[in-house]
Amino acid sequence: MSAAERDTEQPSATVSGAGAGGGGGLPAGPSAVLLPRQRQDSAGAGALTLLVVGDDPTGAFTAPWFQEGNGPRIRILRARNLTAAGRLLTDDVHCVLLDLPDQPGTAETGADTDALRQVLRLAPGTAVLVVTDGTDESRAAEVVRVGAQDHLSRGEIDAATVIRAVRYAVERKRADLAQRQLTETRLLAQENSRLERGLLPTPLLEGATGLRFAARYRPGRSRALLGGDFYDTVRTPDGTVHAMIGDVCGHGPDAAALGVELRIAWRALTFAGIGGEMLLRTLQEVLEHERDDEETFATLSVVDIAPDGRSADLFLAGHPAPLLTGSAHVPELLPYEEGGPALGLLPDATWARIPVRLDEAWSLMLYTDGLIEGRIGEGRQRLGQDGMVGIVAGLLAAGLGGEELLDATVTRVRELNGGELTDDVAVVLLERRG
Repeated sequence: MSAAERDTEQPSATVSGAGAGGGGGLPAGPSAVLLPRQRQDSAGAGALTLLVVGDDPTGAFTAPWFQEGNGPRIRILRARNLTAAGRLLTDDVHCVLLDLPDQPGTAETGADTDALRQVLRLAPGTAVLVVTDGTDESRAAEVVRVGAQDHLSRGEIDAATVIRAVRYAVERKRADLAQRQLTETRLLAQENSRLERGLLPTPLLEGATGLRFAARYRPGRSRALLGGDFYDTVRTPDGTVHAMIGDVCGHGPDAAALGVELRIAWRALTFAGIGGEMLLRTLQEVLEHERDDEETFATLSVVDIAPDGRSADLFLAGHPAPLLTGSAHVPELLPYEEGGPALGLLPDATWARIPVRLDEAWSLMLYTDGLIEGRIGEGRQRLGQDGMVGIVAGLLAAGLGGEELLDATVTRVRELNGGELTDDVAVVLLERRG
């Protein structure tokens, strides 16, 4: 017999202790260790698989399974050392029982918990029981503190005790994992809230008489976290209203964090009096220093509205052109041919100023590409900018504006897509009444 066969050998002797199961157990031998990766009750309804790791000097776990009455059947797998245990620890092992014979000095040195720590590293999602020779309560408390679900004294071992201990350990582990998941979910929600405050700030438009602001953000259906969409709007002391919207490629906390940095940098630079191409060049430097991957880029649309509200300067860095509606209530896309590349793509990129004339009354809609990349029906056709213009035109004709216009636009885009959009959607609307 090879060393590997000796390590994984499963004797078929009867389980010692009251209540051990009789015939009909699973076959013993190396073939019994070929387990599926999915958790399955292969021994019957309510069956549990117990992997015993250690020498088992009293032969308490030598049968292939045992059972009491109509209770759950406990299937026994044996591994004489941690190397063999690593091969047997598949997804259908519900509990590990670690046999730790007492040795002189182990309680003082903590050496008896080393094997336990290794098992916990091998099977972080599996319940663990520990068996020792003594009844030292401090030692029992120590193994539970390290991470075991319970402690058994070798003198207490019988079928009923083991069945009960395995069932309780599995349930405790499930409860622990559920509590951990709940805690992680709460932390994720807190992180999401912090990112949201950073990505979607309160606009600073004090003194902007006659100007209305509205914004909407909807995360894509594929994520719980915010993505890389961000926006901001401020009014500087000279009366100019500055608005921006951007999108960092990618999703998740890294993209969101980079979006927060770009938004904060934009606000700081804007209040410092830096604008136009110099602003975009500086933001590109921020992105290049802060990104984790050289392929990460960000699109940006920046609009600077003159204090009298009758003209604006537009800068586009690979971003969809805003939608402008004048006094005739006919929406149109602003020119985008002179826009430049996205931030982070070209080290020597340039961005041209695009002058925009505004009527006495107007509305300006800035948005991310998530709004126009939704599908139309079940085919592959996308909504696109022209489709969005048609939607907004119809809603304006129905007399909608402000918050109602944004809500109706996003709702209609979702309806055409047949449900939630895959990508995040951010929309900003600035309106000036004559």
